[in-house]
This record gives sequence, structure tokens and C-alpha cells, in this order.
Amino acid sequence: MKKKAIIPIFVPHIGCTESCVFCDQKQITAREKAPSEEEVRKTIDTWLSTLLNSGEELEIAFYGGSFTAIPLSMQQHYLSIAKEYLDKGLVSSLHLSTRPDCISPEILDLLKDYGVKTIELGVQSFDDKVLEKSKRGHNSDTVREACQMIKDAGFDLGIQLMIGLPGDSYESCIYSANETVKLMPKLARLYPCLVLQGTELMEMYRTGDYIPLSREEALSRTKEMYRILEDAGIYIMRVGLKSTDIINSKNLGEINQGTYHPAFRELVEGELAKEEIQSQIDMLLTRKKDNSKVEGSIDSGSSNPHKARLVISCHPESMSLAAGHEGVNREYFAKRYPEFTIGFQKEETLPRGRYKVTMDS
Repeated sequence: MKKKAIIPIFVPHIGCTESCVFCDQKQITAREKAPSEEEVRKTIDTWLSTLLNSGEELEIAFYGGSFTAIPLSMQQHYLSIAKEYLDKGLVSSLHLSTRPDCISPEILDLLKDYGVKTIELGVQSFDDKVLEKSKRGHNSDTVREACQMIKDAGFDLGIQLMIGLPGDSYESCIYSANETVKLMPKLARLYPCLVLQGTELMEMYRTGDYIPLSREEALSRTKEMYRILEDAGIYIMRVGLKSTDIINSKNLGEINQGTYHPAFRELVEGELAKEEIQSQIDMLLTRKKDNSKVEGSIDSGSSNPHKARLVISCHPESMSLAAGHEGVNREYFAKRYPEFTIGFQKEETLPRGRYKVTMDS
């Protein structure tokens, strides 16, 4: 997918009829009222002033709530402003997020008239038990029907999944990822669940009815879901919330130690890199043992005063992932394979996120 620069317009949950246990939209968007026309234009113009010459495709995106749940007149008002920039060629596309149960043929016709290209659905889970316990107000069949309507109408589909909701499990997370692949959206987002002040989920936590994921659990689930989506060719637009998405820093305390990290995507991609590199090293050592006994033992280095060297090659943009966040992978490999020196080198010809291990005697 060609790289895009997003111009975000945050619209609060006006019109949303549900009260999901995890949601406190005012804290996510830092807004208490709908933005005025002047505010919308100012936001777009400010972003354009720095992005017009970036060489990226520019996209206006309505985030922060269920856009198609707000009053129809308000939808049309915001869309008409955005369409002015689209018609002038200042942006290439329009993008919005909404709920699966706020999609209909009539809504899709409206969005098409205004030039909307991408519709993201806050799916959260395909497990009906999880949806019910999270008070989503719909089941997974509603999700599938909405996704199919969006694709049939010619829009690009996005699916957002939340990890660690009430009733969730490793198995249900994998199920949700596999169900997402069946629908083949253009893009996906993976969000480990956060416990925010003012939400029902916070009350469930305080009464012991909900236990947040540990860091290990959050990484394990997200990593496997990421792998499933990436292997299917689905563009993963976001993993975890950015610090700028959460306004009240008090919400980032002890409760969310497992599921929030400002570089959560890097943690996930670093874990995937570690697994791929380790698999290659182990295969390399197995072949070495099987094919070259005359060279002496390679598992202790006692017969050779010089350590052999393992070289991990990757694209320059993947170097930090290979080494791991704050060098955690580099340290891991050094401890796991003490009989070798470990080196990292850049190789432009390798795709981002792909790694190659070689051995130098």
C-alpha cells in the first residue's frame, strides 16, 4: 500500500446509542463538543501547510467516534467541507471510522456521493461472547454483513480489533484474526484493550470482574494476530495507541502496564523479528552439525580460540527491530548463543521486516 499522510479530524460520539464497557470517547479525542466548520478548516489547512510537498498521498480522515451514527445533517456538513479539498485536488481521498451496526445501503450511497474511499469498522472481536460482555450491542453476523456491504459498494474496508476484552482469550483473538482474513479488508488495526477512568471496564477491574492482560499476554496475542494478518497480505495500519491518542496521563498507570507502551508496535515487530532470526540460527547450526563434523565442535568453541560470528542482515529500516526495543534482542541472542559473536548489518536488497542469518568462521 502506498504511504499516505493522514489529516485527522476528531468527531465525538454524538449519536452513538451504545455504551461499550471500554469506551470513554471524550478522553480518547480530548473533545467535549463537535468541531466547528472553522476548526475543521483550520485543522486541514494547518496539516496541508506542512504536507503538500511531502510527496505522500494526503487523506482527510474522520476519527474519534462512530461517524455514521452522528446526525445526518452533521455528517453531510463535515463531508461537504472535506469534499471541497478533494475536488480541488489538495487531498486524494476521504476516510472515516464507524460501527458495524451503523452501516446501511442508504448510508453507503451518501458516503459515495461525497467521495469517501475508506471505511473502517470498529469490529473489536468476532467472538459473540466477547461482544456481549463488552456491551457492543450487536453480534458477529452484523459485522460480517456490514463488511460485505462496504466491499460490495466499492469502498476500501478497514477492520479494527481489540485484544483482551472481557471474555477474551488467546483462542478467541486468533479466531478474530482468522475471521478478518476471510473478509480480506484493505487494512487493519490492532489495539490491546486499555482500562480508562470513567468506564464500566474500570469498575469491573475494581470489583475483580476483569483482569487486564500482562505485557507478556498482550504481546503474545498481538504478535500472532499480526502474523496472521501480515501473511494474508493485509496492511496493518496501527498497533496499539500512540501516547498522543490518550490525553489523560493518569490512565497510563499501573493498570495498563501490560497493554500500553508508547512503542507497542515496535515491541510486537521486535518479537516477530527475534523469532524469525532465532529460527534461522537454529537451522543454520543444525545443518552445520550435520554436514561438517571435520571442522570441529561448534557448540562450545573450546577447540577454537576464535569465536565464529553470526551475522544478522536486514533492511536499514528494520535494524531497530532486529536489535529489539532498547537492544533487547541483541542481548537475548548474545546470552542464547554465547559461543558466537553476534553482528548486525544493513542490506538494502532485503525487504523491510525480513532477515537473513549467515555464519563467518
